[in-house]
Amino acid sequence: MKRLFLSIWLVAFVAACGAEPVWAPEEEVRAKAYRHSGPASITLITVINNRSGAGGHTGLLINGSQRVVWDPAGTWWSPNAPERNDLHYGMTDRMVDVYVDYHTRETYHTVLQELQVSPEVAEQAIKEAAAYGAVPKASCSQSTSAILGRLPGFESIKSTFFPVKTMEAFAKFQGVKTRKVFDDDPDDNSAKLPDGA
Repeated sequence: MKRLFLSIWLVAFVAACGAEPVWAPEEEVRAKAYRHSGPASITLITVINNRSGAGGHTGLLINGSQRVVWDPAGTWWSPNAPERNDLHYGMTDRMVDVYVDYHTRETYHTVLQELQVSPEVAEQAIKEAAAYGAVPKASCSQSTSAILGRLPGFESIKSTFFPVKTMEAFAKFQGVKTRKVFDDDPDDNSAKLPDGA
C-alpha cells in the first residue's frame, strides 16, 4: 500500500512540475522582432514580496540583435510578444513596461538590474534562453541562474532556486544599474492580461 501511495504521489508531483510548451509560428516571431537602439545588455528582473522579502519570480531582459524577455514558468503573455517556450519576442519599450507593471502590485515590487555586456554575450544569452525549453513551475530562478552561469564573465553565478540569491549574485558585477519599481495595484493581476483571465 505504501508503494502504491508513493507511486501515485510521484506521478502527481511530476505532472504538477511539467512545463507548458508554447511555440509561436515563425511568421509571428519575425513580424514582432524588435531591435532596441540601446547598447547590448542583460537585465535581471526579480519580483519580491513586500511583506516577507522573499523572491516571487525571476526573469531576464536581453538586448542583443533583438530585445527579448526570458520569463521562465511565467504567467504573463501578450499577442504583441510572441512566445517560444518562455522566451518572448517583440519587447518594445511599451511591452517592457507592460511586463513590469504586470508583476508589480501592492504585494510585490520589481527590481531591475541592468548590466551592459558585449554584443556577443547578449547574443549567447538569447541563444541559451531559446535553447533552454519550457521551464517547470517554481524553477524560474534555477533556469535563469543556469543560463547566466553559462555566459562568459558570469561563471560566478551558481544555479539556485531562490530569486533573491540570484539577484544578490548579479549585484556583485561592476557596472550594474539597479532600479526598483513599486505600485499599489491590487494583488490580482489577471485583469492586466489581454483576455482578463
